Amino acid sequence: MKIKKFIALILTVSFIFSSNIFAASDETYDTLKMMVDIMEIVDKYYVDETKPKDLVTGAIRGMVQTLDPYSQFMDEKAYKEMKTETQGSFGGVGLRITMQDNILTVLTPIPDTPAYFAGILPDDKIIKIDDKSTEGMSSDEAVKLMRGNPGTKVKLTISRKGVKDELEFVIKRKTIKIESVKKQMLEDNIGYIQLYEFNAQSAADMAKMLKELSKDKMKALILDLRNNPGGLLDAAVNICELFIKQDSLVVSTRGRDKANEQFYSTKNKPTYPDLPFIILINRGSASASEIVSGTMQDYKRALIIGNNSFGKGSVQTIVPLTDGNALRLTIAKYYLPSGRNILKDKDNKKRGVTPDIFIDVTPEIEGKLYIQSQTVKIKGKNDKKKEAEEKAEDKVEDEILNTAIAVIKAGKVEEYIKNPSKYLKDNPKKEETSEDKDKNKDKENKTSQVKDTVKKVSDKKELKNGKTEKGK
Repeated sequence: MKIKKFIALILTVSFIFSSNIFAASDETYDTLKMMVDIMEIVDKYYVDETKPKDLVTGAIRGMVQTLDPYSQFMDEKAYKEMKTETQGSFGGVGLRITMQDNILTVLTPIPDTPAYFAGILPDDKIIKIDDKSTEGMSSDEAVKLMRGNPGTKVKLTISRKGVKDELEFVIKRKTIKIESVKKQMLEDNIGYIQLYEFNAQSAADMAKMLKELSKDKMKALILDLRNNPGGLLDAAVNICELFIKQDSLVVSTRGRDKANEQFYSTKNKPTYPDLPFIILINRGSASASEIVSGTMQDYKRALIIGNNSFGKGSVQTIVPLTDGNALRLTIAKYYLPSGRNILKDKDNKKRGVTPDIFIDVTPEIEGKLYIQSQTVKIKGKNDKKKEAEEKAEDKVEDEILNTAIAVIKAGKVEEYIKNPSKYLKDNPKKEETSEDKDKNKDKENKTSQVKDTVKKVSDKKELKNGKTEKGK
């Protein structure tokens, strides 16, 4: 009877204080009665002794998981870890993860972290953590397994699109400190800012860097939002405020509860209303990154280059509960100024922000770009060391960034913003000749032979530097 008394108390409190959620209907009562009956059977007949609190917590966790990939029940430990991460420092491997099609999926690796340098990519599927299958595992459970003391190791088994075999990465944990933004002046006075996430300081940091770049006679700006998983909505609005007119709608949120319908607009006059502006995105750009890039696209204020963004167009709120637990719940959806939402459609065919200039970068190339130095290469500088590094066989060109630079140098930013299809007319794709096909086929065969050789050697080697040879 202990389980029934425990559940009865919970239901009584729920009906008293949450009558707007639990409608007094026969269907609701019958469903709740079935849950009580099942928990009573488990409590009475399950092979091991159970605790009512654990059963209730498990039922709540399962219920929330059925809602969407972003809603989640957090126990006291998970809630504390979430708050610790928002403060900017925690022990782990440096991965942003989410649930996509009920599979634990990498949203993005955090730059300059063990996972980043190991070569883990956005959209990688995490199959196992330390040989424990992630099937049916929630994202908060996965986070618990990947977090740990700096210096300890964790093994991740990854499934990657386009790669036949599973990849294994043994990664050494370290203290993860999240850096928000970096800047650099590229060739021809092209300002470059890479924003890693949207936190409370992002807008102020970006404004400061823009001011510094302007003093150095910046003539155009490239904002790199690739692999930026988002963050604070206010930060996204404040960054948009630097570039578009005062009182311009940036984003609105709409949910079932009218109280969650809000409109976010710019409040001040823009500091850089006419600066030629390009934004780079990819499949790892999510949430606030999609708001900034989508809003700039709607107002035809920036040219968007890259791949389709992730497609996270929903708003979550954190509701503290008893005993230190908390509930992360989706309460609304984001809508851009044009009225479009960036969530994936039912067939998962369309998602996120579609760039004006679409450049499809393969996972293999993205992997090499991740492993390469975070510092953007500056062409035109007399640096023999850098020149030698560029010629190394394992180095790859950043096609998305190079395209942005080429468009700025050609003075075509405004033209392509107004008419994106003009870019394809000006830069038609070259048809592959039979000679090119033979060369590419020969190159693929050689690459395959090299991979086979590396695999045989790597199977005999000990794991070094926090990753296997397979992960290179």
